[in-house]
Amino acid sequence: MRAKPDLAATDLAVPEIRVLLGAFERAVDAASALRCLHLRPGEPGAGGALVLGAGKAAAEMALAFNAAAGGNARGLVVTRYGHGLEAGESAGAIEVLEAGHPAPDSASRVAAERMIALASSLRLDETLWFLVSGGGSALLAAPLPGITLGRKRGIAERLMHAGADIREINTVRKHLSAIKGGRLAQLAHPARVHTLAISDVPGDSLADIASGPTIPDPTTQADAITVLKRFQCPIDASLHAVLSAPGNETPKPGDAEFVRDRSEIIANAGTALDAAEAWLVSSGFGVSRLGDDLAEPARELGAAHARLVLAAARDGGRHAFLSGGETSVVVGNPGARGGRNLEYLSSLALTLAGCPRVFALAADTDGIDGNGDHAGGLVVPGLLERGRALGADLEIALKSNCTYDYFDRCKLLLKVGPTRTNVNDFRLILVNASNSE
Repeated sequence: MRAKPDLAATDLAVPEIRVLLGAFERAVDAASALRCLHLRPGEPGAGGALVLGAGKAAAEMALAFNAAAGGNARGLVVTRYGHGLEAGESAGAIEVLEAGHPAPDSASRVAAERMIALASSLRLDETLWFLVSGGGSALLAAPLPGITLGRKRGIAERLMHAGADIREINTVRKHLSAIKGGRLAQLAHPARVHTLAISDVPGDSLADIASGPTIPDPTTQADAITVLKRFQCPIDASLHAVLSAPGNETPKPGDAEFVRDRSEIIANAGTALDAAEAWLVSSGFGVSRLGDDLAEPARELGAAHARLVLAAARDGGRHAFLSGGETSVVVGNPGARGGRNLEYLSSLALTLAGCPRVFALAADTDGIDGNGDHAGGLVVPGLLERGRALGADLEIALKSNCTYDYFDRCKLLLKVGPTRTNVNDFRLILVNASNSE
């Protein structure tokens, strides 16, 4: 990980900040495909391996697979722009493409069309290995007949801005796609399909990671319509036709054609939090795990965690509060910059109201929070005063979704660049009441 916290030298010298940064670095490293992707003896298969993949971890997963298979693999993976191979790296005969995220673009469509063609041509003695990680839903775009890419993209964006969670968004995506919700595996059958996943979804449901291209789908067309209605997305005649045609329903768990398929989660939020916890214990902190699958609204979770921290600060001692998952944000100002981790930190700081000796870090393990160039940010004692001295008000910034500008002015953004993994958000709060003045 290329850690580049935009911090003043005085902040970097603070022991608690070094602990925060060390914990995040170890969390990201533990979830790396180069550490987690292994093949059993005899794999990738006697007939050879076709490797397909999508997600923010796709490039590193391709590197790891190619190394583990001794170069005995061919295929294609797609990742976000800037998250691909670096100079001097090679994944052998596994091609690495880059495409748009969070909004799919023409490159996303080309990647999906090429994967559909490759899966459809698989020989019976070959095995399809699908390397999947978070972000793959946008990176593979193959709309069903009757809906355009622009319309599909607009629906997903509307759901995101309205605060829909990842399961709700993916329920709709799967029922508008020719490749998601198990359809890619259908194209490969009767050949075997093995899925290796780095999970970014709370609860680690394989069907939700990148909308599950190789995993049978437990949701239905009726569920997709329910989600659209809940978030007041218009359903015109053409959209209703796509979502009601019997031939457009996704394959379901228990379908006989999936009986020989295998899937495995090789890294998840727990992987990252375990590594961070070991570092924190070695640094002298007692650790409380608040959950690795938290999906509440970012502002509500930040306030709730602040209340826990205030109680711990009164008790004294050195405490660390760890959590993961994916919070949600309702964006009232689509042009603003921020992200769910900065919204969480803002709510945390406002509720703490200047409590001394409390430090926090919240960041996305893929290196990008929202639509900025940052992974997240940090909270330090005196944050609110620092902002006021610069003419900034955190409460106003939070209400307008402009949290990036606030943390940028306070020099408390965390910029790490693409990490090439994705186990979703990492949150850590330190209470060092034993050092309070």
